[in-house]
Amino acid sequence: MFESLGKLSDLAKKEEEVLSFWRERKIFLQTLQLRKNSPRFIFYEGPPTTNGYPHAGHIIGRSIKDLIPRYKTMCGYYVPRKAGWDTHGLPVELEVEKGLGFSGKQDIENYGIDRFNEKCKESIGKYIKEWEKITERMGIWIDLDHPYITCSDDYIETLWWILKNLWERDLLYQGYKVLPYCSRCGTSLSSHEVAQGYRDVEDFSVYILFRVTDQPHTFFLVWTTTPWTLVANVALAVGEELPYVEIEEKSTGRRFVLNRERLPHLFAEDQYILIREMVGADLVGISYQPLMDFLHAENGYRVYAADFVSTEEGTGIVHIAPAFGEDDMRLAQWNALSILQPVKPDGTYVDDVIPWKGMWVKDADPLIIDFLKKSGKLFKKETCRHAYPFCWRCDTPLLYYAKRSWFIKTTAVKDLLLANNQRIHWHPEHIQNGRFGNFLENVVDWALSRERYWGTPLNIWICESCGFREAIGSKKELNERSREKLADIELHRPYVDQITLVCPECGGIMKRVPEVLDCWFDSGAMFVAQNHYPFENKETLDDTFPADFICEAIDQTRGWFYSLHVLASILFQSGAFRDCLVTELGLDEKGRKMSKHVGNVINPWELVSAYGADVLRWYVYSVSPPWVPKRFGKQSLGEVYSKFFTTLWNTVNFFVL
Repeated sequence: MFESLGKLSDLAKKEEEVLSFWRERKIFLQTLQLRKNSPRFIFYEGPPTTNGYPHAGHIIGRSIKDLIPRYKTMCGYYVPRKAGWDTHGLPVELEVEKGLGFSGKQDIENYGIDRFNEKCKESIGKYIKEWEKITERMGIWIDLDHPYITCSDDYIETLWWILKNLWERDLLYQGYKVLPYCSRCGTSLSSHEVAQGYRDVEDFSVYILFRVTDQPHTFFLVWTTTPWTLVANVALAVGEELPYVEIEEKSTGRRFVLNRERLPHLFAEDQYILIREMVGADLVGISYQPLMDFLHAENGYRVYAADFVSTEEGTGIVHIAPAFGEDDMRLAQWNALSILQPVKPDGTYVDDVIPWKGMWVKDADPLIIDFLKKSGKLFKKETCRHAYPFCWRCDTPLLYYAKRSWFIKTTAVKDLLLANNQRIHWHPEHIQNGRFGNFLENVVDWALSRERYWGTPLNIWICESCGFREAIGSKKELNERSREKLADIELHRPYVDQITLVCPECGGIMKRVPEVLDCWFDSGAMFVAQNHYPFENKETLDDTFPADFICEAIDQTRGWFYSLHVLASILFQSGAFRDCLVTELGLDEKGRKMSKHVGNVINPWELVSAYGADVLRWYVYSVSPPWVPKRFGKQSLGEVYSKFFTTLWNTVNFFVL
């Protein structure tokens, strides 16, 4: 045992000596210089988010991203490797909010956006240093001295150039849509962000009675899993060609209208008398009494036909609250229905909703159900287990919420996205037409804007007088158009908010819109922004695009892989990468996903201190294929050490002696 410990100690000591030798002789730089005139192999670094310390699971990707470029270098290729840091966005903001003891956006504004953003800069600097330390200790060769940093002005300027390109091609627009919304963070999320936050939860499942007008004993039977949205009901929807029935309940004499296929799920045959059968079209236009009277719709409270009505669950009659559902909003717009918005941006009810004013909506669910029961409008209450989206950054349940937002019209390039995907070599292969391909098949317009502070400012200015809108594409253009005398202005809030322009249409004052960008746009644009294209290095684009190789974990399929793919396809009609190796996530020794909330995050320094970087890297390479989950812990590494490294050590000693 003591002999084994001595070997581990010697191994760690030797690793430190090798690292010192590499630093002093600048070995990594020498390998690059030796291959400078050789054929290129292009690698893109997926930038780590600088809102926390690296954990053991991060070692998987970083080890493989070191292995492949080293191998290609040995094969005679020139493989430049620029490090990158993803520095904007809510992950960083939430870390700073936590440190300051803030509970929401109002605290930030009271504190001052300028001071808050300075704290964000300090925070990312702290975490970048920690990432650099573990990167070097693991023996990973990547250029840490000249990284791309998404919050730098040069990087932001390239993003503004991209946005102006989209604007001029009518691919960037503002729309009023129902979007997944986090009431804690105070901002909407894009579809690829929402895809990362689903979890199975128990929710209320209630059947509600909507009384038919002038028929006191006849009710539409309606099902919902979101009782909190009933306050905003303005209509009911049925499938125009679906079969429906009207029945009379023997025990009460009440009559219910519902889908015929759902009837056996709610009533036994001896509980009712069949009154009549019809199709959905026969119900269209029938009016009903509002369920609650806190808010009133000027136009609504009738039955409408809709193609999204399902008979797989519920009653085949859908409650319509346009402010809280995409399908609901479309139906409302088609039929000029009123749109009631009883919920404030912080997720609480407005004062008009008297019984639950100021209450967070999902907390009000049991109280609403009790209200319906006491008023005789509740038919049945159950619970159901289903997948529900949570904010991937703060774990708050998302609300679908009607908001104005800025969008990239990704639906306009769907065919191009699908075609370019077929040119990528995915490892494993099933990602191409599975997880990634399926996501592209169902692509929606990219909700790009965020109502936050630490991010790339959206470069749209709007005239206060005539409403003329314009995208600014560079710092030079901003300087030329600005009404103020600018020094070297920083392209962040609140400084850029203070710059006004003269409207070219009417001579009025133009002000910037307040939003910042989805941070996935930042990282997805790295293939041009890392080189400050097109303001610099324009002639070298062919040498740096597309990438021959990228590698990240499975959760980036709908994150960085997607944003890279979309932006490259729009800008250059090409995919951003040729080969993509998708790794699985790192688990703890019990096979659980590492999570701060669970408290099972494994510090890679503990593993390196116990067994050294070589053992840890060899474990990553040898224990299973990259796309199979890996468990991390001292016991797992101990097995690899005893089976391989002690055998290797003893063999070397045999020949040395």
